Amino acid sequence: MSREEMRELQGKRLHKLVSLVYHNTPFYRKKMQEMNILPEDIRTIDDIVKLPFTTKQDLRDNYPYGLLAAPRSEIVRIHASSGTTGVPTVVGYTRRDLSIWQEAIARCMTAYGVTRDDVFSVGYGYGLFTGGLGAHYGVEHLGATVIPTSTGNTQKHIRLIRDLGITGIACTPSYALYLAEAIEKSGIPKKDIHLRIGAFGAEPWTENMRKETEYRLGLNAYNLYGLSEIMGPGVSHECECKNGSHIVEDHFYPEIISPDTLETLPYGQEGELVLTTLTKEGMPLLRYRTKDLCSLIEGKCDCGRTSIRMTPIKGRSDDMLIIRGINVFPSQVESVVLEMEELEPHYMLIVDRVNNTDKLEVQVEVKPEFFSDSLNQMLELKKRIGHRLQSVLTISAEVKLMEPQSLERSEGKSKHVIDKRVLA
Repeated sequence: MSREEMRELQGKRLHKLVSLVYHNTPFYRKKMQEMNILPEDIRTIDDIVKLPFTTKQDLRDNYPYGLLAAPRSEIVRIHASSGTTGVPTVVGYTRRDLSIWQEAIARCMTAYGVTRDDVFSVGYGYGLFTGGLGAHYGVEHLGATVIPTSTGNTQKHIRLIRDLGITGIACTPSYALYLAEAIEKSGIPKKDIHLRIGAFGAEPWTENMRKETEYRLGLNAYNLYGLSEIMGPGVSHECECKNGSHIVEDHFYPEIISPDTLETLPYGQEGELVLTTLTKEGMPLLRYRTKDLCSLIEGKCDCGRTSIRMTPIKGRSDDMLIIRGINVFPSQVESVVLEMEELEPHYMLIVDRVNNTDKLEVQVEVKPEFFSDSLNQMLELKKRIGHRLQSVLTISAEVKLMEPQSLERSEGKSKHVIDKRVLA
C-alpha cells in the first residue's frame, strides 16, 4: 500500500475501534467522557492524539475482564503474563482475533523466507505465555510443518533437529545460543543440521549475538517483536534487509512519544513506543504505552515493503526486566521481601548472562535476630525465599543471604538492579 492508502485504512479502522470500546468497555467510555470526546470526533488516523493512553496499571486495575469489548461467550482463548504485584495481565481473544494473529505471524515468517516446504520448531514456552501458541498457529497458517518442541529437554530437541530435518526455529535468542553450544557438544556433524531460518524474540539481543548465532547454527537470524497486551509475537518483524522491523501497521498503529511530556515525536526521534490495536475485538487497547524505547523509520525498504519500521529496542522507560522471556519487576521481589519477617526491606537484583543463558541472583538482608551461624537454619530460610520468589516471578532465582547492613543504602532513589548483560 501507499502511505496515503494505509493512512486511510487506519483512519477507518480507528473510527470503528473507538466506537466499539466507547459502547462496550466502561473504562474507555468513562475516560473519553472525562476528556469530552465522542466516537464521531475520531475520523482520521491523525485524530488518534485526542484519545487517552492505556497503561499496564489500567490492565491490572480492570483485572480480570474489565477491558473486554466482547461478551465473554465470544472469548475463545485467554493468555496472561505476570504482573508486578502477582496480579497477572489477562488478555482475551475472539475467534477473529486469533485469525488476525495467525495472519500477522504468517507475514513475519514469509518475510523471513519460510515456505510450505519448511519444518519449523517452536521453542517458545506454550501455555499462558503467548510465544508458543502464537508462533505455532502462525507457522501452521502459512502451511509449514510445525514441531511444538517448547522449552526444556534440549537433547531431544537436538535429535529432532537432525532426524526430522528441521529448517527453522522460533525461540529466545539466548536459547538459540545455548542450543548451538549443546549441538557442538553432542558431536553431531554440522552437515547433519539443516537449520536456515531463526525467528528470535521475547528478550533483548544484540548484533553480536545475531552474528554468533548465525555462524554457529548456520542460519539467518531475524527479530520477532510483540507483547501479550497487544496480541503476542507478530506485531513487527525483520525482512531480509535486517534494517529495522516492519510493523504490521494495518492492525497495530505505532506512535513514538516522549515518556516525560507524553507528546508525539516525529519519525527518527527516539522515545517510547505506543501501540493501538486497530482490529482487535476481544480486548482492544487505545494508545498502549509499551515502555519500550525505540524510534520509527519511514520510507520504502529495499525489500519493497512500504510499512513503517521500528529500530531495535534500546531500553525501557520503566524498571521492568526481561529475563529468559519473562517480565520481572523489582517490585515483585520487594513484595516477597516485605512479607517475610526474617528479612530487612533491602534487596538487590543481579542479572547476568552466563553461557548464553540469563541468570538472576536476588540478594536479601537478614534481620540481626534471624541471622544465624547455623548452616541448616540459613539453608532452610534460603529455600523458603527461593520457593516464594519462584511462585511470584514464575522463574527461578539464586537467593543470596546477606548480613545486616551489608547492602548499600541511598539517600536518593534506591538502586535495586544491576544488569551485567552487555547489549551493545
